[in-house]
Amino acid sequence: MAISIDTVYQRVLALANKEQRGYITPQEFNLLANQAQLEIFDAYFYKVSGNARTDADTVPFPESNTTAGDIKNFLKEKLAIHTTIAAVTGGTTYPDNYMIGKIFQNGREVRRMDRNSLENLDLSDRHTQSGVGQRPYYSDANISGEDIHIFAAGEQVTSGVTCEVITKPAPVEWDYVVVNEKALFNSGGNTVHFDLHDSEEIPLVYKICELGGIVINKPGLSQAVGQLSANILTEQKQ
Repeated sequence: MAISIDTVYQRVLALANKEQRGYITPQEFNLLANQAQLEIFDAYFYKVSGNARTDADTVPFPESNTTAGDIKNFLKEKLAIHTTIAAVTGGTTYPDNYMIGKIFQNGREVRRMDRNSLENLDLSDRHTQSGVGQRPYYSDANISGEDIHIFAAGEQVTSGVTCEVITKPAPVEWDYVVVNEKALFNSGGNTVHFDLHDSEEIPLVYKICELGGIVINKPGLSQAVGQLSANILTEQKQ
């Protein structure tokens, strides 16, 4: 699942050049495109946690009648393409990552608990029989070089530990060749498309134009993008 970088660039050029509002060079576009992609990606984490607004301007949906649960599930779907399962080294050390999601032990999700609560967890027969004492929990490690410690039935567990690893989208590049002093898209070479959910195409166009209006000192560009992007959405629906 990827968004064509050439499609986005052509839309950006169409918006930027409308009414002679300016030209964004391939070099400028590549810089703005990477910044826009990371800003959209970083915003997922705030939206999933409910700390940012999630209106129609920032979270495009195929249906207009959506609930908070729909929005959260859709955002998780967007993150799913950046999420893999990897082993936790020694059951204590995370692999390289941008962010860690859920923790598992033998395929079972492990709940987080602060260290004081873990140390004071009542492992009486009553808790053991109810499953509380047997259920695995983890806390942040307080040992250098280790990230987490998992406990079950009062014992530290180090085998079968895995985690969700969330990685950043790869840097994009609109590669080109120059023919008759004009930059033409080179679909081979070093071209790298956007590594985002398909629904982010219009937000990418908007964000790049918004950033470009500031960077290339053409404030009229960013002011016009809202209406022009809305026109694109209307055309797509029709």
